[in-house]
Amino acid sequence: MLRLRAVFEKSGRAKYISHLDLNRCMLRVFRRSKLPVWYTEGFNPHPYYSFALALSLGFESDCEIMDFNITDDNMSLEEIRDRLNAVMPEGMRIISVAEQVKKITAITKAEYSFSLVSEDILEVYNTLMELLAEPEILIEKKTKKGIKTVDIMPDLEIVLCELKENSIDMIIRFPAGTQTNYNPTLFIEALKNFRELTFEAEKIRRTGILCENNEKFF
Repeated sequence: MLRLRAVFEKSGRAKYISHLDLNRCMLRVFRRSKLPVWYTEGFNPHPYYSFALALSLGFESDCEIMDFNITDDNMSLEEIRDRLNAVMPEGMRIISVAEQVKKITAITKAEYSFSLVSEDILEVYNTLMELLAEPEILIEKKTKKGIKTVDIMPDLEIVLCELKENSIDMIIRFPAGTQTNYNPTLFIEALKNFRELTFEAEKIRRTGILCENNEKFF
């Protein structure tokens, strides 16, 4: 049996497929591909597959991770990729298929890109610089135990912050994995709460899933 890991893209209309619907979507993909996927045992067998990190609704991604098993050891990785892509829905594409090496617990960070757009982008940029100069950035976050106030400043890593004519292009990294998961909406909400500003966050995209030392997970 081959234990495989697929990296897939989710963009365009597919960004509105929720995590729950993604499970149903992949079930149809595996059935239509007619791949010899390993099925769970029990009264109601179904294809085994799992996703590394849930993606927020409305986010695009270059690097979604799906683990699954194939019972035919002689199939090539290229054939598996191509058969899945032949039946993938619009906006979703398998980028690569490889054997599983790292455990999901090795994930420590996720990287995101997005743009802040405003008619007065200079005011937004100056406010952003003020926020980043603060000793802490407090924001309310929903958890399994309810609403919790967290300081995201210690875990926020700015990779890019570039002022354009009508936008600010940003790339940030936040903790991700089995313990702590932050996403850009926390940072964007914190900026909106810091001052009364009019801006929109556009083109939010997950661009990397990382291990320690910023090594790629897959």
